[in-house]
Amino acid sequence: MSDDYRSSPFSAASVPSFERAAPQAHPEDAVEFIQVSGRIKWFDVAKGFGFIVPDNGLSDVLLHVTCLRRDGYQSANEGARIVVEAVQRQRGLQAIRIVSLDESTALHPSELPLPRTHVHVVPTSGLEPAIVKWFNRLRGFGFLTRGEGTPDIFVHMETLRRYGIAELKPGEQVFVRYGDGSKGLMAAEVRLADTALPQSH
Repeated sequence: MSDDYRSSPFSAASVPSFERAAPQAHPEDAVEFIQVSGRIKWFDVAKGFGFIVPDNGLSDVLLHVTCLRRDGYQSANEGARIVVEAVQRQRGLQAIRIVSLDESTALHPSELPLPRTHVHVVPTSGLEPAIVKWFNRLRGFGFLTRGEGTPDIFVHMETLRRYGIAELKPGEQVFVRYGDGSKGLMAAEVRLADTALPQSH
């Protein structure tokens, strides 16, 4: 009977890794837990995960929403201080328990420090209208277009943060000031079309 149970389709191997990660689930397993202190790099509740930048220089640690909620937290804002217990998974470190989470250091995107990018672009254009062609928040960059026959304009997440923009959506209209980057045109300033002019309320 026990052999049949172990070979059932509902074995531990079929359970998502973030659920198997709970330390109390299999205390007899020889899994090495390490305590990691760091800050929240970013966390997206809609996507269900985010990443921690460890203080000790280790690679980023995956933080899943189930781990947060299991320990009584609903979200984790960028810049918040966090201490977790983590395990090494196939794709890297993954948090399995929240030891502490301090939101007092969390920052709103518009409050983040000025550019942390290693590339500084000197604008050579005025503030021109453009459309978001593609943007990936996970990768931290995207492209704008001024229309057919014009070169795409690369836009980095840090440039958006500088102007209080958290994310762009394809098809969205913006105003951009751009210059020459190492791989083509690069945005130096981005403004949302509906906030380019002072609002009445």
